[in-house]
Amino acid sequence: MASTDPQESVQELSPLPKVLVPKIPPSFCIIGEEPFTSTKFQYLKAYESPLPLDQFLATHAHSVKAILSTASAPVTADLLQLLPAVRLVVTTSAGLNQIDLPECRRRGIAVANVATVYSADVADLAVGLLIDVLRKISASNRYVKQGNWPTRGDYPLGSKLGGKRVGIVGLGNIGYEVAKRLEAFGCCISYNSRKKKPYVSYPFYENVCELAANCDALIICCGLTDQTRHLINKEVLSALGKKGVIVNIGRGPIIDEKEMVRFLMEGKIAGAGLDVFENEPDVAKEFFALDNVVLSPHCAVFTPESVKDLSELVVGNLEAFFSNKPLLSEYVDE
Repeated sequence: MASTDPQESVQELSPLPKVLVPKIPPSFCIIGEEPFTSTKFQYLKAYESPLPLDQFLATHAHSVKAILSTASAPVTADLLQLLPAVRLVVTTSAGLNQIDLPECRRRGIAVANVATVYSADVADLAVGLLIDVLRKISASNRYVKQGNWPTRGDYPLGSKLGGKRVGIVGLGNIGYEVAKRLEAFGCCISYNSRKKKPYVSYPFYENVCELAANCDALIICCGLTDQTRHLINKEVLSALGKKGVIVNIGRGPIIDEKEMVRFLMEGKIAGAGLDVFENEPDVAKEFFALDNVVLSPHCAVFTPESVKDLSELVVGNLEAFFSNKPLLSEYVDE
């Protein structure tokens, strides 16, 4: 089908290999598109086209060799069916749950992930959320700003971080960075993961309930899969107990959010620090009235520094692919 968009006609005639961008990546909005550009490939920005997506894809079906994926633009079997020439998916997201990995594998499509680009920043926020909940920083900040200190007296004391037993669910790149930081605070680390890690001496629990029962805080660092959806359910929350705190910087649906809300409102767990939610960007309104809950808008991965590093990795992967060189961060199934 011939394109009716003059800009698309120019793009189609360009000799550079084409990379489909279905939706604008948040990283483009943070530091601009220029750091992600290269003289070795050209982006086809579906989000700028007046054409419906299916028509846009039909126009470029045989010229698109790679896809730049974001968390909000799933790479599905249906999408790949429309793009038979694609041989690479590069993601800007920390997770891979938006990519149909089995279909990519079946079609011989390589996937490049973000490697450790986000790990330090996400770990920093995870620790920050935990400290905030324990020491009641955000809540006491509101107390002071609302003028309550002179009239209502001192704010209730928070709890010490040092010596806390912290369980990490998912000891990958991010989970390990969280563990290292909390060790420096004097915390006792244990973990649950798909398998025991030979490079750490932390106690390993195959069962998340057992981990929760032996911890003062749980930090969720694993990816979202069919196996981890609602992994943190009422049984796990019950095991964590009334003095337990939960922090989630993984994905919202890993926790059964309705159960977590109920446990928080009934005082069955002590608090929560949440960067991710089950139905983003809609957040359960019950959280808003709870001083023992600290919220952030799924921003753990984003700092200008991490996005700059991401741009170099994305460009490096795409340039390597179009130069028939090894990818810098190819995802390999464990």
